Amino acid sequence: MNEINQLTEQIIGAAIEVHRVKGPGLLESAYEACLAHELALRGIGSLRQVSVPLSYKGVVIETAFRADLIIKELVLVELKAVETILPVHRAQVLSYIRETGHRVGLLINCHVPKLVDGVTRIINDRPLAE
Repeated sequence: MNEINQLTEQIIGAAIEVHRVKGPGLLESAYEACLAHELALRGIGSLRQVSVPLSYKGVVIETAFRADLIIKELVLVELKAVETILPVHRAQVLSYIRETGHRVGLLINCHVPKLVDGVTRIINDRPLAE
């Protein structure tokens, strides 16, 4: 878990740098591209718009959703650019990390004056869904 904690700190630091340079007001896709680039500059690999399958009663739905970013196969990041983070946004990230088997997800809302106020860390408290 220590590796994940260090990685989430690095991701948040990279997101703060993107927000410091670009500020609020862009689309989520712009923040995603900038964050992926900032992570690469810091030597941290990430995958963008990762297609995630969902298993339901013996059927696999190949592209049930797309994760904005998955970093080092350890942390899932969902970016938002909204006025207010709603409970449904937190539920979305929790569902995503449960379905992918990730331990930690970051919900980052870029539509805030200070990015640190827009970061929510979400922990997967259950094993991989069947």
